[in-house]
Amino acid sequence: MEILGLIPGFGGLVWTILAFIVALSVIVAIHEYGHYIVGRWSGIEAEVFSLGFGPVLFSRVDKRGTRWQFALLPLGGYVKFKGDADAASAKDVDAIEAMPEDERRHTMYGAPLWARAATVAAGPAFNFALSILIFTGVFMTRGVATEPLTVGELRPIPVVNELQEGDEILEIAGIAPPSFEETGAFDAFSDAIPVEPELDYTVRRDGREMVVTGPYPYPPLITQVIPQSAAMAIELKRGDFILSVNDAPITAFDDLRGAVEASNGRPLLLEVWRDGEVMDFALAPKRVDEPQPEGGFVTHWRIGIAGGLFFDPATEMAGPVEAFTGGVAQVGEIIRGSLSGLWHMITGAISTCNLSGPIGIAETSGAMASQGTMSFIWFIAVLSTAVGLLNLFPIPILDGGHLVFYAYEAVRGRPPSDRALRVLMGAGLTLILGLMAFALTNDIFCP
Repeated sequence: MEILGLIPGFGGLVWTILAFIVALSVIVAIHEYGHYIVGRWSGIEAEVFSLGFGPVLFSRVDKRGTRWQFALLPLGGYVKFKGDADAASAKDVDAIEAMPEDERRHTMYGAPLWARAATVAAGPAFNFALSILIFTGVFMTRGVATEPLTVGELRPIPVVNELQEGDEILEIAGIAPPSFEETGAFDAFSDAIPVEPELDYTVRRDGREMVVTGPYPYPPLITQVIPQSAAMAIELKRGDFILSVNDAPITAFDDLRGAVEASNGRPLLLEVWRDGEVMDFALAPKRVDEPQPEGGFVTHWRIGIAGGLFFDPATEMAGPVEAFTGGVAQVGEIIRGSLSGLWHMITGAISTCNLSGPIGIAETSGAMASQGTMSFIWFIAVLSTAVGLLNLFPIPILDGGHLVFYAYEAVRGRPPSDRALRVLMGAGLTLILGLMAFALTNDIFCP
């Protein structure tokens, strides 16, 4: 049973905040646990492991003397190691100087360089590992499409459809589907199929071949609604079937895409079939900067929906190696797209409105949760990758900034002075707060 789908109004304020807190808490817990466990393995003692900031709601001390606690403000977390003056890992100079040499070894500032670097790098590494683990699990759960193309679950649509679950599709309008291993072949296959409301399907059913009538395989059926989109704003839903755009009937999802692009942002009137009822919706497409496979971005008009086949292809479980490889590739693609997007925003090639702040992330959390447990878990994996990447940026106060300091120490043979560290950490904090304020402004004022 789809538990999250049973929660009414999950996109409302309360559930949006709850989804955001759950997603952030999971990601922060994994990130901070990476710091904690690698620090422990390398001989650095942790005094506090906290989820959240501010007044402590609950805490307990384990046998190693570490206090594990939940705090009131669930907007992050931290590990306070021995010798740290505060949650930001500032050096407690007086405390460290008063320690004997053997005890100082168990602080972040008295540990060997390799131990400090490994402890700091472990936070982002654990974020990436969480993402890979989730993507691997999703790929194994969803499986890979069986050969030949076989009908799985059929989606309700308001057109003639004589296909049944388990039918093996041999031909559509006389054209045989390609193997899934033929890269790019399905694009050519779909382009060759005539765009008509009814087509002949040659199928194998219960061991014998027959011809049945079915719809165009890629109808204007919504299979996904994108968070923070025009479609989400007017409450279009997964499973909606678009009958016409501005009173012009459409047969294929590409017909809808063409109408949206041609609108140049002007409002569109959609006639939509939903669970046997026909409804009218009006919406204005939004301008969106989309990453391209070869790199760079292209600006399009979009309403924020995705389409696909009118049925779910039957699948078989993917092997663990294949799923793991896909998980690693997915994390790599998110990192590549994020860096490309950041660079294009800095150079002015795309709008800085593509940078979301806490409000935008919270809205996306609620929207993804409203689309089901699997979508929400996928979003956590994407956000975990983004958090890991952000923490590797060479900005003082972030993990990447600390790693830069350690690289300097490795080259020069000594760390930066305490005064230089204080100045740089202050500058880093100012930069991070400025970026957060800028992103928050985007959330409020960007269309």
